[in-house]
Amino acid sequence: MSLFSRSSAGSDVHPTEAATALAAGGGILIDVREPNEWAGGHAAPARHVPLGQLHSHMASLPKDQPIYVICESGGRSSLACELLRRAGFSQPINVRGGTNAWLRSGLPIVR
Repeated sequence: MSLFSRSSAGSDVHPTEAATALAAGGGILIDVREPNEWAGGHAAPARHVPLGQLHSHMASLPKDQPIYVICESGGRSSLACELLRRAGFSQPINVRGGTNAWLRSGLPIVR
């Protein structure tokens, strides 16, 4: 499988599903966009981990809890989920539609 292809074993959810789970304490949300994108506005509960730095942040992420991953539209977050799975993380979950869908869903954004 190419590093840039989506995994059929992957899991993804709508932003409202992610927000509900996160509000209930069900995991963490990481935003894998670049710093300028993050500064322009990001999902309120997100932690910033740019995709290019994901490997160096893996030791600080929970291997046995859901890790919701978001980007702008879903491509980079899908790749990040695949990288996390390959590194032994049991529950990486792509936030379908990314920050664009998060905004359209009326979920909180920090600017």
